[in-house]
Amino acid sequence: MATAAPIDEVRAPSALLALTELPRALAELGSLSLAAPLLAGAPKGDGHPVLVLPGFVASDASTAVLRRYLKQLGYDAHAWELGRNFGPRAIGREGEKLVERLRVVHERTGEKVSLVGWSLGGVMARLLARRAPGAVRQVITLGSPFAGSPKASNVWRAYQLLTGQKIDDAHTRRQLAEVAAPPPVPATAIYSREDGIVAWQNCLEPAGPNSENIQVRGSHCGLGVNPAVLYAVADRLAQPLDGWRPFAAKGLMGLMYPSGNA
Repeated sequence: MATAAPIDEVRAPSALLALTELPRALAELGSLSLAAPLLAGAPKGDGHPVLVLPGFVASDASTAVLRRYLKQLGYDAHAWELGRNFGPRAIGREGEKLVERLRVVHERTGEKVSLVGWSLGGVMARLLARRAPGAVRQVITLGSPFAGSPKASNVWRAYQLLTGQKIDDAHTRRQLAEVAAPPPVPATAIYSREDGIVAWQNCLEPAGPNSENIQVRGSHCGLGVNPAVLYAVADRLAQPLDGWRPFAAKGLMGLMYPSGNA
């Protein structure tokens, strides 16, 4: 089982690895057609609502493939509808706009909402689960650096510039401490050791009875179209409301995950 390294030992991925992000993400997108028969065999959805949150500077367009797949399986998948993810400029200083979006989905459906967040979206999903736990069913993060130093990333300077949020100020530190704590609902962290944007060590859930880490092979920018990620998300969403169990890839799907996940 993967465990987090000491904070002072974690560094941002190499610049060379970061440069390979785009071609690797395109390759992952291209592999979807080959993986379609296996993805079609994922557990069917029970119709409960799923709110999907995009990553830093991304919009709902980036999560379209994932949401379409979840709808095909039978889930009530929702976009976040807050434009591009520019941190507090999109969700509000205290996340109030995102809390309101969750409230709308929760009240319209009358059910608890599963949250799937990619990168920064996953950090926000954890914050949301702590701010409105009664409306959240589970949290699934995709390459989300919710632990450790935010400087163990190749985009932290761009984050400060585009969001207007300083990662070292007291308010940000309080929020980071909040999202680093285990959510009050089942939580799954999906990560790749080949992530070229954020340090994978900072994307790991602490060990617990309702938390787990699932390693996949791939890029950071391709997580939302990576077949192994899509299948794992579908499998996690299919867990009974009161019967959560850790992930166990079976059959041919097991070959898509590094050893330790099967």
